[in-house]
Amino acid sequence: MSDPTALPALPVTWAPRRNRALLLPVSALLLVVFVVVAVALPSSWQLNDRAAMITLGLVFAGVGLMLARPKVVADADGVTVVNFVRSRRLAWAEIVRVNLRQGDPWVTLDLADGTSLAAVGIQPGGGREQAVQGARALRDLTEERGATREPATA
Repeated sequence: MSDPTALPALPVTWAPRRNRALLLPVSALLLVVFVVVAVALPSSWQLNDRAAMITLGLVFAGVGLMLARPKVVADADGVTVVNFVRSRRLAWAEIVRVNLRQGDPWVTLDLADGTSLAAVGIQPGGGREQAVQGARALRDLTEERGATREPATA
């Protein structure tokens, strides 16, 4: 384990900031464009055509927001992994290993129950060095806090 004084202060959040910086404005722009197109359609287009255009804009914007959602939040009690559709709360003791191998699209957490969980919030797509630093920090926190905590029972 690294020097414990180098551990990040809790709570800490890892998120692909470049992805969010791009996806949030693009999602809003897509919605605005589809609404403007729906309003500007010629009068020969019916109301259901206009509603379909607005609905399509909402769908595209929703997909963009869903893609901007991933993050990993570590606090004193554990880790919250927010992926594209689902979120999962983990106690420190539930995390056995933090993996980020060469070529992996994001960090993978090996869990005490024998399963793995993708932690999409820490990914090399936003910068390889940033992802490696995030994975190391999460690993160090897991090693320190997992040894002193008992897993949560459901």
